[in-house]
Amino acid sequence: MFTLVYLGYVPRIASESLDSGKPRIEKIVQLITESKFSIHDLSRLQSSERDEFYRLNMPFELGIDFGCRSFAEGDAKFKRFLILEKERYRYQRALSDLSGSDISNHNDEPEDIVHAVRNWFRGMSSRKPPSGTVIWEDFNEFMADFYQAREEQGYKDKDLQLMPTREYVDFVEEWLKVRR
Repeated sequence: MFTLVYLGYVPRIASESLDSGKPRIEKIVQLITESKFSIHDLSRLQSSERDEFYRLNMPFELGIDFGCRSFAEGDAKFKRFLILEKERYRYQRALSDLSGSDISNHNDEPEDIVHAVRNWFRGMSSRKPPSGTVIWEDFNEFMADFYQAREEQGYKDKDLQLMPTREYVDFVEEWLKVRR
């Protein structure tokens, strides 16, 4: 999310709306249809423990996104999305229909995710953002400042773990305003 805000975009995820009366899938479909860009990370498909179910939310949401682009009217037909995966071609074991798609791998390294997202957006627009390394270094500086400032404000680890998405994004935006 830091990278998106850094690049001037507004990250949107279903948990930004805490309306318990609206099913999450409706929130996701609404966000997909409203958004010009989407990012789908398939790296968490695999179960991590024996007898644990596979996580299928991200490929399901990716399918909704493909359907949106394929069947929608107007601007939604020109939607762009970035598909991320941990290892190159690993996704093909679970989603062979994506063979031939340009999927970026990140090796489960946060810095590689920053580079992948930055490079994808650079390819989508004429904006000339700083290098992925500069964004990564700024992210690390932000995180240090973020934790220190939140501690001074009385936040505890639990507060940070349960922080609403919009609140985190607000902190990123405020930090970037001061830095720029």
